[in-house]
Amino acid sequence: MIVKALEFSNYRNLFDNKILPSERVNVIYGFNAQGKTNLLEAIWLFSGGHSFRGAKENELIKFGENFSKLYMEFFSSERDQKAELILRNSKKEVTINNVKKSSAAYLSQHFSAVVFSPEHLTLIKNGPALRRKFMDGSICQQDLRYAVRLSKYNQTLQQRNALLKEISKHKELKDTLEIWDDVLIDSGAEIIKKRLEFLESLKKNAKELHLGISSGKEELEIEYSSQIFKEKGEYTTDDIKELLRKEFKRVKREDIFSGVTNAGPHRDDLEFYINSKSARRFGSQGQQRSIVLSLKLSEARIMSDAFGESPVVLLDDVMSELDVTRQEFLLKNTEKCQVFITCCEPLENDFLGDVKLFRVEGGNIY
Repeated sequence: MIVKALEFSNYRNLFDNKILPSERVNVIYGFNAQGKTNLLEAIWLFSGGHSFRGAKENELIKFGENFSKLYMEFFSSERDQKAELILRNSKKEVTINNVKKSSAAYLSQHFSAVVFSPEHLTLIKNGPALRRKFMDGSICQQDLRYAVRLSKYNQTLQQRNALLKEISKHKELKDTLEIWDDVLIDSGAEIIKKRLEFLESLKKNAKELHLGISSGKEELEIEYSSQIFKEKGEYTTDDIKELLRKEFKRVKREDIFSGVTNAGPHRDDLEFYINSKSARRFGSQGQQRSIVLSLKLSEARIMSDAFGESPVVLLDDVMSELDVTRQEFLLKNTEKCQVFITCCEPLENDFLGDVKLFRVEGGNIY
């Protein structure tokens, strides 16, 4: 996949502009808070309509304006394509190849990208929410149905949690919990099953990549951590539903007492081991960063296999956080991708090859 042109109006702090990127490496440089990440975010929005920084739609519109418009021309699926995204009143209007779509999620069926930001460098040592976000974000780009299912699950979870808080005041509502339980169990089992399938591909690729970056000295293992699995094995969707049902019954009293749902995929995690030792507990900062590097490159590989072409790679201010060895490993393993790199100064690295430079200053792009 190749971004051929990106045009934007009233977007964040950026002045209206149109850029024509290189098909290989693009370096976007400038001081902090000038708009470099906003440019990467604009590209990323075409992979599914959500900001990788968690920003809401109205935060993407330039201050004082009531809409923002993004337009991209790109090459994908062996043909030239185009997409338009208009943000207005907390809503998204999406047009793909002159056809209006009901949801921005349809963008992921035409364009895919992998983003690597400083936040990801803390993926191993920080809480499980970031690791779940990593899994779900990658799967959503590959499977539109998963994105719909995950959205439904999260909405139902909010409703069940609201009911749990009401039960403390109105005991008679207790019997209505099962209605929400059934929905959460059905959609939750499908979410967990899809995560397990994704994890099989992730484990294989990340293990190989980590052996490469560690010169064969470290073996990376990844395990899915869920309180419903008491032992290792292969589980069907029906198996997972039954295990979830038992777990929901077991923690029901705790749910009512705490006012939150204590079982389900929203509580699950990933565990990482280097040479059989917990990377979160015993891994050095360098080892943890190597794992994250392996994970993001593995994600790019999985997307390449899913779409039959390499995704666009967005590297947001991570090169300065990596030593030369890891920088070169990253660049070597993205040679088949179009790459966008943000940094404070133009990069000097023999592995970059020919690059196109964009300087960002006060929202202007030169």
